[in-house]
Amino acid sequence: MSRGRRSAAGRIRPASAGPSELDDPTFSEEDGIRYLHFGSPWIQGAMKVRSPYSLVLEYTRQMMAWLLFLEPPERPEAIGALGLGAGSLVRFCLKHTDSVVHAVEWNPRVTAACHAYFRLPEQNERFLVTHADAGEWVQDIANRGSCRVLMVDLYDHEARGPVRDSVAFYRGCRRVVSAHARQAGVVTVNLFGAHESFELNRRNLEEAFEGRVLMLPEIEEGNRVAIALAGPPLAVDASTLLSRAEEVERRYGLPARKWARSLASELGRIQSAAP
Repeated sequence: MSRGRRSAAGRIRPASAGPSELDDPTFSEEDGIRYLHFGSPWIQGAMKVRSPYSLVLEYTRQMMAWLLFLEPPERPEAIGALGLGAGSLVRFCLKHTDSVVHAVEWNPRVTAACHAYFRLPEQNERFLVTHADAGEWVQDIANRGSCRVLMVDLYDHEARGPVRDSVAFYRGCRRVVSAHARQAGVVTVNLFGAHESFELNRRNLEEAFEGRVLMLPEIEEGNRVAIALAGPPLAVDASTLLSRAEEVERRYGLPARKWARSLASELGRIQSAAP
């Protein structure tokens, strides 16, 4: 979610609570871009109508920064997305990789809206949607090691930070991408920098991932994406990261060199924190 003129965030809700009328999807369209809302001006997702596979919002492009550290996973391992939004990350991954993509969405009405208004593909051998609470899904032993990548974007109609943000939740995310010490995985998380929820999430991510957390700079809309690494140490220095970024930029059209320059100074810290 973007936190600008129109943005979105969330607050903790009970795992047992089902969607209410406040979670009903609503829509707007301006300058060729269609927006998803939950009955408020806050943006829950966006799609360029004439280019549905593009990533319109800057933070969604940053959520793909895991490509600096891992190639798209091969089957049966998947790219996971916790929170469907308008399906932007799902569409992009299905278009630009050969990976299986598994979305976990709490609200079936959001999935229906994505099919109707945001060109979400039907499920097939490469694309799966599970309707479940993300907090419960990451704790299910059946999902351990099922993804190499997990993109976490969990917000609702209220602007009060991610709806799942505990150490236990982030440890569950870590197990999903790295079921054992030999399996490397990456989790990206959409946070808001200038918000009271940011420090809590940063601390909990640091604890869950044993200090192996990088932060991209805050963007104009206020979003700040965290990159958490799991599994064995990644042999990446600043030169290797920049070289990888050039390849990501060429293959996927993402501003990866900018990301790499901002992260280079932190590589030594996360390497020393690796198990």
